[in-house]
Amino acid sequence: MSAKFILLPSKTPEHTRLIKIPEHYDGHEAFRHTTGLIAGVEEENPDYTWDDIAETLEAQGFEVVDYIMGPGLD
Repeated sequence: MSAKFILLPSKTPEHTRLIKIPEHYDGHEAFRHTTGLIAGVEEENPDYTWDDIAETLEAQGFEVVDYIMGPGLD
């Protein structure tokens, strides 16, 4: 089975994150669950950081993936 990923966008490209979805989630379910987890972190801690979100996602089986974003195509 091929791996599935979610791209968490940001207004600034350097803050965009790539997350590997656990195998037992389908795409829509993973998206809903991920956004719910992120919203929970934001509500619980107004001073949250990316590390807080990553820790919560990883506790649920998601994996933060390092990647290199290529240059823009003009």
